Amino acid sequence: MTDSEEYLAKKARFEQLLTVYGRKPVLEAICDPGLQPERLHLSKNNRSASILDEIQQQADERGVEVRIHEPSALARISKNAKQDQGVALDVRCPDHQQLEAFLASPPDQFRLIALDGITNPQNLGMIIRSVAASPCDGLLISKSDTPKLSPLVIKASAGSLFKAPLIRLDKLEVGLKQLQKLGTEICVLDSNSNTDFSALSKKDRIVYVLGNETEGVSKEIKRIASQRVAIPMNRGVESLNVAITAALVAFNS
Repeated sequence: MTDSEEYLAKKARFEQLLTVYGRKPVLEAICDPGLQPERLHLSKNNRSASILDEIQQQADERGVEVRIHEPSALARISKNAKQDQGVALDVRCPDHQQLEAFLASPPDQFRLIALDGITNPQNLGMIIRSVAASPCDGLLISKSDTPKLSPLVIKASAGSLFKAPLIRLDKLEVGLKQLQKLGTEICVLDSNSNTDFSALSKKDRIVYVLGNETEGVSKEIKRIASQRVAIPMNRGVESLNVAITAALVAFNS
């Protein structure tokens, strides 16, 4: 049994929603004219506060749907009861998609960056910002080993998280194997490689994999990679911060 077009369209639309929580992040998002706030969620236990009045006013002016919830229901929406401060906002992100949607109609040529085991939310935010600003076609983020897209990530991305071309997937290894079936080259950044990144012979479809801040790319991903490259270092410097590496790759891929 195949899913109906109506169901698939609804699913794709849902996958483009990113929920922001916390009073200040929600206020910043709902005030940003470049974003598409869709639904505001408030706790029925909220006490009167000027920032909540301002959020409500912005929602009214922009025609954003407002829903009032029990605290427990709001916690299920924000997925962070300790930090949501009784408010959450669904923001539409047109350039976010699941890998399945990307694979259903892939471009003839694409350059993607994938993250393998990144743990620092600030690094993730800075990487997202670089990808959003660059010609890179997308950033692969797996649910299993990447920090949640929290207010800290949003702040580090300078708000570009909502506009970045993010491709979400459950497990990176599985997703990369799916991309390989399309003839995609999997290239890992490895400081021990003797191949210069700038000398890499690029195919039409390629994914650059950046690894954990301490351990680098995992053995599992290295095993399926077709290329390993390094960014040459001078003056005895052994490595770069992963966010800096991502910026270099994003703008020179």
